[in-house]
This record gives sequence, C-alpha cells and structure tokens, in this order.
Amino acid sequence: MASLDEIKSERLEKLGKLKETGIDPYPGATLRTADLKTIFANFDDRLAAGEAVTVAGRVMAIRGQGAIVFINIFDGTATIQGLLKQDEMEEAVFNLFTDTVDIGDFVELSGLLFVTNRGEKTVKVKTWKMLTKTLLPLPEKWHGLTDEEARFRKRYLDILMNPAVREMIELKAKFWQFTRNYLVQAGFIEVETPTLEITTGGAEANPFKTHHDDYDLDVYLRISVGELWQKKLLAAGLPRTFEIGRVYRNEGTSPDHAQEFTNLEFYAAYMDLEGGIKLTEELIRGLVRDVFGKTVFSTRGFTFEFPVGAWPRIEYVAKVKEMTGLDVLSASEEEMKDKLDELGVKYTGDNRERLTDTLWKYCRKQIAGPAWLVGHPKLVSPLAKARIDNPDLTNRVQLILAGAEATNGFSELNNPLDQRARFELQQQLIDRGDKEAMMPDWEFVEMLEHGMPPAFGNGFGERLLAILLDKPLRETQIFPLMRPKDLN
Repeated sequence: MASLDEIKSERLEKLGKLKETGIDPYPGATLRTADLKTIFANFDDRLAAGEAVTVAGRVMAIRGQGAIVFINIFDGTATIQGLLKQDEMEEAVFNLFTDTVDIGDFVELSGLLFVTNRGEKTVKVKTWKMLTKTLLPLPEKWHGLTDEEARFRKRYLDILMNPAVREMIELKAKFWQFTRNYLVQAGFIEVETPTLEITTGGAEANPFKTHHDDYDLDVYLRISVGELWQKKLLAAGLPRTFEIGRVYRNEGTSPDHAQEFTNLEFYAAYMDLEGGIKLTEELIRGLVRDVFGKTVFSTRGFTFEFPVGAWPRIEYVAKVKEMTGLDVLSASEEEMKDKLDELGVKYTGDNRERLTDTLWKYCRKQIAGPAWLVGHPKLVSPLAKARIDNPDLTNRVQLILAGAEATNGFSELNNPLDQRARFELQQQLIDRGDKEAMMPDWEFVEMLEHGMPPAFGNGFGERLLAILLDKPLRETQIFPLMRPKDLN
C-alpha cells in the first residue's frame, strides 16, 4: 500500500498534467443544471424530454477500466452514477479523465440522462470538468478514521464518510428549529444577549476568563444563555423572551459535560411553576414526536416513554432520604461526608452546597424518568423563588432523563432583599475557594429593586439531545475542541 507521501506526490503530478493542458484545477464556478436532489425529483420528465444536464460533486467511487468507466459523485444532496465511454467522447477528453481523476476529486459532468439495464439512474457523460483536484485520499483509501481522536480532528472526513454523523447534524438542526418555532408560536420573541460578561450570572460553573484590552478589564465568557439579561428584559416590559446560543464552562469533559455547547433559555412573565412545567412538557412531547418520530427511547441503559399525561414528580429532599437515609436539610456536613464515603462517591469541595448536590447526583444516576424533580433546597438554587409551604425549599424544577438532569427551570426570584442575601452567601463560597459558586451581580439586584414581574424560566440544551440520541455530549458537537497535535 502506497504511503500518504507517495499518494500526494502522484496526485501532484496529475495536478501538473492538468495545468500543462491549460486547465485550471480549481475554477471558481460550475455550470451545473441543479443539485442532484432536484435532478432526481423530476428525473423521469427530464429523461422523457431528452434533456442534457450538467451535474457536479465529489467522486466517491470509480469502477471499470479501459474504454468504459463508471463513477459515483456526491454533491451533499444525493449521489448519481456517471458513465464515460471512450467511443462516445473525444478521446483526449476521456484519456485526461482516466489519467488525472481520483476518488475524492470534485468534478462536473455534462451529458444525457438514461437508466441502465440494472435500473440505475445515470448520466452518460459527453464532457467533464475538474472543479477541485485533491492531493490527499479519502479515509477508505488509507488507514481510515479508526479512533475517536482521528474522527474528531478530521471531522469533515468523518461526516463525509459516515452517514450516521451527517444524519445527527441534520437532526440537531431540526431539534433547534422545532424548539424555535414552538416558542415563537407560543408568543416568545428571540433575543440576543452578551456572551462577554463582567460577572457570570445564571448558573454555577467555573468560567473562562479573558481580558478586554480597550477597557483594560477582565471579562468572562458566559455560562448561561443570558439568564440575568433576559430577566432585565422582563423588567423592561418584554413579557416572553428566549435565546438559543453558545455557553462556555471551564470544567471537565464527561458524557454530559463539554466546555462549549448550545443551550436554550426562555422566560415568561406572569407564568408560575405549574404553567412552566405544562409548557415544557408540551414542547418536549412535540419535539420527540416530530423530530425523532417516536416517544419510547432506550438510552444509557434506561428505557423510558414520554407519556401523554402529566409526568411524575420527585421531591428532592424526600428522594435523597429514601435512597441514602440522610435528610440534607438537617444533616451535618460531617454526616454528609461520611455517607458519601460509605457510598463510595468521590466529591470535590467540602461546603454544604457541594455535598448536598453530590448526594443528589448519586441518587439521580439511578432514575430513568421522565420525571420532574421539585423542591430543591434553597442552598443549591440561588435564583429560584422560595416555596411558601417551606422557605428552605424552592420552586425549581428539573426534568430527569436516563440518570441526568435534562432541563433546569424555576419560578424566578424577584425579591431584591432575598436575592441580595443569596448573592452574599455565594460570595462567601467564592471567598472560601469554590470556583463553581455563582458570581454576585449587584446591578441585577438593583434591577430587582426597580421591579420585575413574577416569572418562570427554563432551559435545556445539547445534553437533552445527547440523551435522546444515546450519545455522549461530545459526539453531538460538530467540531469538538481538540488539543493541538504538538501538545499531545
């Protein structure tokens, strides 16, 4: 088998031959009649009319030798076969094709449509044109993309050669388009909020930090999709907003975590927790039905169905006590640590908030769902409104699917005094070294002092998509971040 260097050298010779004949191997335009999907849509009419067509695409296969050559070209919409016969073309044109064209090249084919004896829709080529001469082969012609790193580093080849990856990308686009259309029809308007922030409000995560040269100011890439900004828009009199955008979190990689991903957040003034749950159920039911075409999923070792009626609910404190024997509202930090050690659960951070969250995550990983987690302790929900029946708990809700949190929403806290107190607690956590604690935003508190209507907010993102696809989150990234080769 020839080495890559040998293959490249041979293709450079073919490139030189094209140039010697006065052919530009990288022209700026093609005269194709239509894309292949369109050609196939009315193929019979074109065939009956004896219409000449010009098609273009990447050569994916070459078969035959001597005076007859079959090729397959793919243009991103479909694949069509081309037939080149030496006795039906100018000899020099035919020979130039056989001498210079390789699998992977982009070519333009002109000729008449016909159907072979085997029923294959084909172009009988009269003339051809080189559109892009490739210097390296496609994966199947050398060692291939055999490991995850190669697939992600050369994602363009992975997508080209693996139809399942292409289908995932197309489905991902439908996933977000359905979500956008649903919210617009429900009276929401799409907004854009800053991705560079002075404080990273709206979530608990370690942010990426950079420097604004003009202002001589450290800023952060956002870790939520404009949560505090969208709430300011509610105060400004925009009753329903949403944003679909990128967020950034400087944390570890896992099946449910990535450093950069797409999320949705929506906010509705005058909507309570029950109304928010109902809206989100309707949105997700429609999404799985219209985008995935099913309501039953088997993923990550779980099988579950999205029922037509209301989904079950789980009380946070009660579930943790049921599964661990601890009441996280009354247990001491030492008791929490002892229980985690007993369960064999590793934990980082020894403050009460982190320990409570770690105990819940142990329980969560055993729940199939779909089920709504409610009644979160105030300590782990610094932006959620407290419950009237128990001020230690909040009106927060998360959808649990396949052992993971797939959505996150709550009745928004609009009491400026309560919000200030919770931000002060978060600042204490930061001062004690907690990198994931939420940065206080005192301008947001000032906005609340001016007044924000009661509201519900919710969000979900590529984690939900990954769960439904039964893939790790990284696999749903079109171009996941890769360490440069010289750093490996």
